[in-house]
Formats: sequence, structure tokens, C-alpha cells
Amino acid sequence: MQYRELGRTGWQVSTVSFGAWAIGGAWGSVDDNDSLAALDRAVDLGVNFIDTADVYGDGRSERLVSELRRRRTERIYVATKAGRRLSPHTTEGYNRENLTAFVERSLKNLATEAIDLLQLHCPPNEVYYRPEVFGVLDDLVAAGKLRHYGVSVTSPEEGLKAIGYPNLQSVQIIFNMFRHRPAELFFAEAKRRRVGILARVPLASGLLTGKMRADTSFEATDHREFNRHGEKFDVGETFSGVDYATGLKSVEELKAVCPTGWTLTQFALRWILIHDAVTCAIPGAKRPQQAEENCAAADLPAISDRAMAAVKRIYDQYIREQVQYRW
Repeated sequence: MQYRELGRTGWQVSTVSFGAWAIGGAWGSVDDNDSLAALDRAVDLGVNFIDTADVYGDGRSERLVSELRRRRTERIYVATKAGRRLSPHTTEGYNRENLTAFVERSLKNLATEAIDLLQLHCPPNEVYYRPEVFGVLDDLVAAGKLRHYGVSVTSPEEGLKAIGYPNLQSVQIIFNMFRHRPAELFFAEAKRRRVGILARVPLASGLLTGKMRADTSFEATDHREFNRHGEKFDVGETFSGVDYATGLKSVEELKAVCPTGWTLTQFALRWILIHDAVTCAIPGAKRPQQAEENCAAADLPAISDRAMAAVKRIYDQYIREQVQYRW
């Protein structure tokens, strides 16, 4: 495993970390024993950072992470998120009363006195223009409820606005072989300000594992089935907003340039880590074998210039038109 500093926290976190959305819900059936086994295996392999949220399984994911920390002696940093419990999800809902209540609930789920990193969970764009919201987070840090805070954003523009707040430590953003735009401007500015970047949806909801086919089916409780057209939330969260058939076509070409001995999953994760502004990628894992495959990517050698150019060519040919100017 490799480690990079997260923002200005002083924490050295694993470059391949653990995204805990899938073990909470919205990814079909999941068994808690399998989930804990996957978490344990990730920690065995050096993972020390886990990203979750209060809405993942209505607290299920946070409670599983709490159980993991209870049984392990290693220092494990946990990031969670707040805001998506709001209904309706409005700018006005990001106020002191609601944010404090969300934090208290997560503290209970995580069985901890202070949250390592709290992230606003893809709030409405207007929130980034309300300094008082970030003032509430500053107060929660001062009160000892949070150690640090960051944001999860939908677009690089939101990230650029967010990093203007002096105490913000991290930005979580979709970045993968199907989403290149964050690297064009945002990464350099975040790096200059020493703000950490968490690359979410690193495998494009599993498309970049190379294990899906045109006839692959998903359970009704899996967002890859019920949110393909943005029926429940931003379609960009599902397959990175890429049309499924287009994604499959692109994956076949990516397989052709994948380095010998690597899985496509590992190629996709190592591609993300080539960008040194990224602190870590946060792939999910429902089973130990998935955690093993993910973690192995951290120690792979650099990708050749030829392979990097091929990824860009495939993006430009198939993907760019669908996503480049939408997110």
C-alpha cells in the first residue's frame, strides 16, 4: 500500500481506500458478514481510510464501519457525509439546527466522540455561496464534534468555489477513466491550496471492472437498475453518466490496452493515482476478493505514456460528448 497526505490534516491515508456506499444500500443485496469481511481484508492490506455517509442504508454503513473500528487496533480514519437526509433537499436546509442534528446522529452511529472528516453531501450549488454554512462547520470543529471537514461535489466548478473556504480540507469528486475534466483545472488549484481530493465512483459503478455485459441484470434495489436515467438522483452518480452501451464499447477498447497481468479494475484505479493531486481513490467492495483486487492497484508501476494516450483517445472518441460539459 502507498500513502499520501490528506489536505493539511497531517494524516497519511492509503491511496486505495474504501468507499462504503455499496455495503449500506442501493447496490442490490448485501450481507453484513461479507461486508465486514471485506472491510477487514482491506485493513489487513493497509487501507486506513473509509468513506461513508449517513444515508447509506439509513445509517447501516456507518454502523458497520463502527463495528470494524471496534474490533481493530489500527488507526482508521473515517469520513462521513451530511445533508442528503433533507427532504426536500434545499439550500435552506443546510442550517445550524439540521447540520448539528445530522452530526449527532452520525456520532452515535459511528460510536465516536468526534468525526474525523465530515463532508457536505453534494449540496445545492447555492450552498457554496453561503459562508454561514461553513461557519457552522467551523463551530462544530471548535466544539470537538468534528476534527476536519470537506465537501462532496458534483462539478469542478463547485470544487473551485469550495476550496476558497480556508478551513476546508478535502473535496470528493467523480474522477475516473470516464470523467477527465476535474484534472484540467481543478486539480492544480486544489494541489496549490493543499486540499485533498477523494476520487469517488472510481470504477464508474462497476463498468470499469470489465465484468459487465449487455445482458447483465441488476436487482431492483440497485441504482444501476433504478437510476439509469436519473430517476432518483443525479444520473452522473450511475455509470458516471455514461450511456451503458457506450460504456461497454469503451471498456472493450480499454481492455485491449490494459497492461499485461493487470485486471481492468486495477488499470482504472492506477490511472487515477497517476494524478498526484489525488489523495486516494475510494472503490467499494462487498467481498474480500474485491478488496484484494482493489488494493493491489496501489503498488503497481506507473502506466506507460502510450497507455495513457490510449485512455485519452478512447475518452475523446466515445465519452467526452456525453459528460465533458455536463459535470
